[in-house]
Amino acid sequence: MKISSNFDAGSIEIVSMESFDDIQLRIPRDNASDFAQWFYFRLQGAAYQACTLRFLNAGECAYPEGWTNYQLMASYDRINWFRVPAQYDGQVMTVEHVPLANSVYYAYFEPYSHEQHLNLLGQAQGSGLCQIHDLGFTVQGRDINLLTIGHEVESDLKIWVTARQHPGETMAEWFVEGFLNRLLDPLDATSRALLDKATFYVVPNMNPDGSILGNLRTNAAGANLNREWLEPSADKSPEVLLVRNKMLETGVDLFLDIHGDESLPYVFVAGTEGVPSYNDTIRQLEDKFKHYLMVANPDFQDEVGYEKDVPGSANLSLATNWVGENFKCLAFTLEMPFKDNANLPDDDYGWNGQRSLRMGEAVLTPIYAVINELR
Repeated sequence: MKISSNFDAGSIEIVSMESFDDIQLRIPRDNASDFAQWFYFRLQGAAYQACTLRFLNAGECAYPEGWTNYQLMASYDRINWFRVPAQYDGQVMTVEHVPLANSVYYAYFEPYSHEQHLNLLGQAQGSGLCQIHDLGFTVQGRDINLLTIGHEVESDLKIWVTARQHPGETMAEWFVEGFLNRLLDPLDATSRALLDKATFYVVPNMNPDGSILGNLRTNAAGANLNREWLEPSADKSPEVLLVRNKMLETGVDLFLDIHGDESLPYVFVAGTEGVPSYNDTIRQLEDKFKHYLMVANPDFQDEVGYEKDVPGSANLSLATNWVGENFKCLAFTLEMPFKDNANLPDDDYGWNGQRSLRMGEAVLTPIYAVINELR
């Protein structure tokens, strides 16, 4: 029996593995911070064995409530992922599973590898509608990729989509894949109508360092990028600094920042109710956008989500608040679950990459619904 994690986004600590029924593990912290929740590893040599995996420090992780009613993800080929039941006693998460092959992967959520990211860039560019630009480098010298789709003329509306500020929230890049698939489809009437009026700026992965390192929430310098938007720095948060500078160059009429939530088993959005410039016009745009997203994809709902900020109390170091305030525009954080989606549960797959992808496709519908009211 062997456990390994020395691969893209791999992350686990082995405490003991003397028998199949007593595999003891710990979930590592991010490389330069105390956040711990992401895991991804390979178990070999356990085919048809009744395995018991115990994650000893689950209760000490960043979001321990995330383990309640959670099922971890497993795959034999890293393409098809399924859910495996888990039990959580307030400290230890225990998983009992009989692998049906000699090699099986377990992960906190369905991964989105750097190789997939590069393939996504290539496919987008191959459409003939998309240009790839590198804004600069991450802390560890990786490219920060920006996809530009549209005519890039001054009269165009400017729509920005960013994903994976928190690298362990891999559902965000699955979302972007679906979003791009539809936006770049020349036979899709909605995308054609949108591209007649808007240029889209898409950052599929804001945090490639953290993604490859197997971090949950931070970049290689230990910065939580979604708390850096008010005062980003070239040494600690160049990813935010470079994206923000490009936004100031292009302008923003609509902003979507894509995330995953560890605890809430729902798809929902958070707006800019707390920023000083929030007004009835933005509120009406928010309501219309949410209505049409619910029509486009019933996985989305607007009853459960984060508590709305009191007017004037928003934390402007968050991307959505900073963008919404500085550009006086419609701005949302869109959250998807690590768990199953409670209002449309699926016992076999839970919330997964494909459902995230479908949500990305669906979001073009509410964008089209509000496109004529953004300016």
